[in-house]
Amino acid sequence: MIITGTMNLTRTQDRGNFYCPSCRASQSYRLRARRPFLTIYFIPIVPVGGAESFVQCEHCKDCWDVSVLDIGRERQEAIEEELFADQAVRAAILIVLADGVTTENEIVALQRISSRLLQRSVDREELGRLCSIAKENGIQARNYVLTVSRRWNQQQRSLALQAMFLAATADREMGSSQTRLLAEMRDILDMSDKEYEACIEQALQWDLV
Repeated sequence: MIITGTMNLTRTQDRGNFYCPSCRASQSYRLRARRPFLTIYFIPIVPVGGAESFVQCEHCKDCWDVSVLDIGRERQEAIEEELFADQAVRAAILIVLADGVTTENEIVALQRISSRLLQRSVDREELGRLCSIAKENGIQARNYVLTVSRRWNQQQRSLALQAMFLAATADREMGSSQTRLLAEMRDILDMSDKEYEACIEQALQWDLV
């Protein structure tokens, strides 16, 4: 009986330095190509598909599309800031949705919070679309922040918590679910009581008029 199958062979094509989005620093990389081969008795014989090229950071081992080599540090950092702002807005929206009721005060607060974070005007239609996406997919605030905050730096964690706090207190008083959620966020974002209190104080200085 002839044993056949397929396997991927990966080869290094080039090396160099680039700005790694995961490390957020300049690192060495390997430009690699992965291609599937038909095997007979586990020996690669014939290629059965095209080669797929990718960039691998030699420090963190994360892999990226080759287009990452064309993005400079400043542009990459700008992209990451835009991504963070979007994530912080969605986190604030999820805090508001947690109690199942959305008031006019909360809508207005979310618009102003979103406009500040995204540095552009955010209308009700866009806000409504984000709320609908969250509801339709059953996204929970705790799970969402736990996932996206892994790439946030300390300053971003603080800013996101401030946005969530302001969204939760738009009606002056927080519901029990929102109070519990904010306490969980402190732990998820790995903040001490002192850091958490400092965030709240900074949030109270926001001008959302």
